[in-house]
Amino acid sequence: MPRLANTRSGREQLTWTGTRSRNRCPSMRRGTCSISRCRIRFRSSEGRPSTLPLAELQTLGGTAMRAAVLEAPNTPLLVKDLVQDEPQYGEVRVRMGAAGICASDHHIMEGTAAFPLPSVLGHEGAGTIEEVGPGVISLKPGDRCILSFVTPCGQCPTCRRGQPQLCDLHQATGSRLLDGTVRLHDDSGREIYQMGKLGVFGEHVVTAQQACFPIPDQVPMEVAALIGCSVTTGVGAVINQPTARAGMTVAVIGAGGVGLNAIQGAKMLNASKIIAVDIHDHKLEFARKFGATDTVNARNVNAAAAVVELSNGGVDFAFDTFGSDVTANQVFESLGKGGTGVIVGLAPTEAVGSFDLVDMVRKQKTMVGSYYGSASPHRTFEVLVDAYVNGRIQIDHIVQRKYPLDEINEAFQALERGEDGRGVIVYD
Repeated sequence: MPRLANTRSGREQLTWTGTRSRNRCPSMRRGTCSISRCRIRFRSSEGRPSTLPLAELQTLGGTAMRAAVLEAPNTPLLVKDLVQDEPQYGEVRVRMGAAGICASDHHIMEGTAAFPLPSVLGHEGAGTIEEVGPGVISLKPGDRCILSFVTPCGQCPTCRRGQPQLCDLHQATGSRLLDGTVRLHDDSGREIYQMGKLGVFGEHVVTAQQACFPIPDQVPMEVAALIGCSVTTGVGAVINQPTARAGMTVAVIGAGGVGLNAIQGAKMLNASKIIAVDIHDHKLEFARKFGATDTVNARNVNAAAAVVELSNGGVDFAFDTFGSDVTANQVFESLGKGGTGVIVGLAPTEAVGSFDLVDMVRKQKTMVGSYYGSASPHRTFEVLVDAYVNGRIQIDHIVQRKYPLDEINEAFQALERGEDGRGVIVYD
């Protein structure tokens, strides 16, 4: 049954409880969710945004915080005051410690990836639990956590078959939390979206408890932040491939943050040859520090032909960590007989790859996608934290630049210039 309820942010919402009707629930209408019973809130058509000033919004139960907001594509991020609602059932408030500067955020800023705006970007982060909402049993204030930009519901068909990184409800609710609402508003009452249900380019994050993975004190916040995306995405894409093995030959297209970690993943599995491909010599030299045995500058030579020559007929695995039709084709053409190409980087919206289908059949090549390390993020987090603590993986040296939140646009300018390693926003 529906009921109209006043929320702490001064909005009205229509709340559906109990068994959902296919005509009432947006997720059911889209055919993206088959959970038989849940409690999920969607904003009613009668609701009107509040126009209360920031101070008055705070008196309704919100907390003031600063965050970097993207209002429109191809504009700078604006660091401004926002109001954050209190954690709801099963949610926590996290005080951010560090947030990574990732190319996926940059794609949204450039308008090459569709995304709802205005939004607090940032999906690679770590912090400390500051407050827990009702129903939270797995976390407590003071816990240090990696944040996952996928919040699995644990009940949809995809979660139940062991692929929580592809959760149906997470995808259906997009940049809103799993209950269909947001926790951020500006001084006019506008809803502000959270990238990956996080928005780590803000001083605090309210998110679901299952997005948080506790970590020991010896893991620095900058390291934990990178495990939240680039390390898991890169290393996981390699170590979670079912046919990956010791002695394999590997090519990694793109030597950025994710690419460096794909190289480390290949090294962890004792690959016999790891070929890094990029268009910047300084990034290729940097890649050698993380395990690359050979390098190819794609600006100077045919990258795929060079990989085939270096590997004596093509590699067993090739990973596209950049994300484009050009690099996807380089991956395919770099493969040897029975080789597997893995698309890891997110290409611009509507990008399409094309492959020689005869070559695919006659050489039994395989092309697959890998999202968030191809497995449960928490499972990969556990492996990576253990590997870091025991010295089997380098993460500290990937962090090459640190910035305060007010310098976030300078951080993205360094990303545009193709500087080595990863930039990180560090919070007080």
